[in-house]
Amino acid sequence: MYQKNTLIITLLFLVLPLCVKAQDIKDRYAKYEAFKSLTKDKVLHGSFHTHWLKDGHSFWYHVLTQEGVKYYLVDASKLKKKEIIDVNALLEKVSAEYGNEVSYNDLERFSVSDNIKSCEFVLDGYKYQYSLPSYKFIKKEKYTKPAPYNWTMDQMDQTNNPPVKSPDGKWLAYIKNYNLYIKDLSNETEVALSYNGGLGLYYSTYLQWSPDSKKIMAYLVQPAEKHFVNYIESSPTMQKQPVYSSIQYYKPGDALPQFYPCIFSVDDKKMISSSKDIIPNQYSIENIRWRKSSESLTFEYNKRGHQVYQVIEMNAETGKNSVLINETSPTFIDYSSKRYRFDINDGEEIIWASERDGWNHLYLFDGKTGSVKNQITQGDWVVRNVVKVNPKNRTIIFSASGKEAGDPYLIHYYSVGFDGSNLKLLTEGEGNHRVSFSAEYKYLVDSWSKVDTPPVTVLRDAQTGKQIMTLEEADITPLLANGWKKPQIFSAKGRDGKTDIWGIFLTPSDFDPSKKYPVIEYIYAGPHSSHVPKDFSAYYNRCRQSLAELGFIVVMIDGMGTSNRSKAFHDVCWKNLKDAGFPDRILWMKAAAEKYPFMDISDVGIYGKSAGGQNSTGAVLFHPEFYKSAASICGCHDNRMDKIWWNEQWMGWPIGPEYAESSNVDNAFRLQGDLFLVVGEMDQNVDPTSTYQVVDALIKANKDFDLLTLPGKGHEWGGEYGERRICNFFVEKIMKQTPVKMNTESLDHSLIQTDIDIDK
Repeated sequence: MYQKNTLIITLLFLVLPLCVKAQDIKDRYAKYEAFKSLTKDKVLHGSFHTHWLKDGHSFWYHVLTQEGVKYYLVDASKLKKKEIIDVNALLEKVSAEYGNEVSYNDLERFSVSDNIKSCEFVLDGYKYQYSLPSYKFIKKEKYTKPAPYNWTMDQMDQTNNPPVKSPDGKWLAYIKNYNLYIKDLSNETEVALSYNGGLGLYYSTYLQWSPDSKKIMAYLVQPAEKHFVNYIESSPTMQKQPVYSSIQYYKPGDALPQFYPCIFSVDDKKMISSSKDIIPNQYSIENIRWRKSSESLTFEYNKRGHQVYQVIEMNAETGKNSVLINETSPTFIDYSSKRYRFDINDGEEIIWASERDGWNHLYLFDGKTGSVKNQITQGDWVVRNVVKVNPKNRTIIFSASGKEAGDPYLIHYYSVGFDGSNLKLLTEGEGNHRVSFSAEYKYLVDSWSKVDTPPVTVLRDAQTGKQIMTLEEADITPLLANGWKKPQIFSAKGRDGKTDIWGIFLTPSDFDPSKKYPVIEYIYAGPHSSHVPKDFSAYYNRCRQSLAELGFIVVMIDGMGTSNRSKAFHDVCWKNLKDAGFPDRILWMKAAAEKYPFMDISDVGIYGKSAGGQNSTGAVLFHPEFYKSAASICGCHDNRMDKIWWNEQWMGWPIGPEYAESSNVDNAFRLQGDLFLVVGEMDQNVDPTSTYQVVDALIKANKDFDLLTLPGKGHEWGGEYGERRICNFFVEKIMKQTPVKMNTESLDHSLIQTDIDIDK
């Protein structure tokens, strides 16, 4: 009997830890499911959107306060602020009209009229309008949602535009039999201006008259075969049988149509100038602009491979073509995110953005000779965006990062003269600044924060940057009361031992620094920008907050190869997307773990979507000694299979061996850790076959992996269901625990409340 009791006690001691763990993970799943609701509406007096009125000095905004949502009108000229809507009184009237109790959260697309005499909103598919301040019902009408933007690569039809009348109304220009014709509208006389157009080399119906009606620009087009991606929607909602469809989709290496601007004279009835011989291997021809004088036009030539970008002038008097600005690079020109041009006084001068000195800065060019008159901004920092150019007083308002001490990604706003003088900071305060200028740029509303510091919003004089009125200071007391923990900012030296690499990490709401927490990296290393959050947020979607609540530390890092630092920092990605900054990321995590012993980097996981999907799979293929498991959602796993503009921008053209070297397909045989692939079968951003080819390569290499296909879905995370599956994957692979089962007879688990195409 004694031996039997001893055996039972021994078994209980062995089973008890398992039971505790099982209960612990169940509790953690409950925490992650509840945490988003615990953070909702818990930041008071936070940041807001500014709605400027036509008078140029007044604006309204709304913000959540201790008493609920309040709407304020601010008169910047008088420094006065007043409440303009009693939300409770309005809701009472709306409920009576609607026939049911209405809460503020039921109202969508709320706006206030410019004269502050009425407000309107959408409720249950109808647009309502009420007067202010009486809250009398004015009208109700059916609301039609704006058509969603559909990303497309469809080429514009160059053969089907209507005839174009000259500015003076005397002539009509059009294409007939592939050639350019004009018609004198006074007598209906038709004259051909070109004769060299044909089936394989024709003139486009996209025509531009000169302002004086004496010249015409027409493209001579060399077409290319269209490239399509084909889809099978397996589970359509409108019918039982699958639906087949195709979209135009151009990939690296595909032939592209070529466009050669030509100028024709109406008086001489002939071509004056052709650009055919000076713009070979185009990626694009953009921004064709006639000078107001009609003496010339300019256009921008982006040569395939993105190592030459030029502003070219075609003289409509002499027929001479000249290069005004010649931007070249041995790696790439970041035309997609750093290009900026502003012509002054009909092209006498040009403001131009360039990285020619190693940092993205503004230059002033002589628009006639193409010579640099002076560099406007300079230093080891980056111009991020031009807000306003004022030719009259020769000043520029722009945003930049890296000029102030601290985190080099934090955005501030400045003004500067065309000659580079009088550089002035307009937004004091450590943080990432979001601003809104009045129409005449007399005032600006400035809101700044950091991930660990809630926002402060003030009104400033836009000429001096002087703060003239405090509008809101955020209160996060309710957020902290619910267990919210602020993200931690951390920087460490990168692979060169000199450059600071910046990132943040999230901890669970019940974080205990005496414990150990496994680490998961959320990655997006697309070279088109930097990606670590800089603004304050109460909740991080895309599984980040959910994984933290499950007991992970979630890190986000901007390694080398991403943008918004020096050109050298950015160039690491050149023909080398597999790098993804991993040497810097790994060093960052090792340094963080040394400083914070609660970070356990013995079994690091990683996940991401799109370019992050390529990065996360690449992590376990190229760095299996550090990354042990990866979840990859809608990844562009092979740069030859993805969209042309993004991949040729960084990987170059013509296609070389670098594409295969960075390919997750060609390197799938390297897999050592755990891999979870997710793909939407109707993804029109990244060709789904990019994921399926990884699957094929893994099968051929006899590798274990997991695959989730989302029927009918596009470039998505998979909503609540996808988030659950991603979380389950890491709980199982890193924590070595069994996720809470969803397949139960009692159905005592949470059900999916939203369609999986909702991106959380």
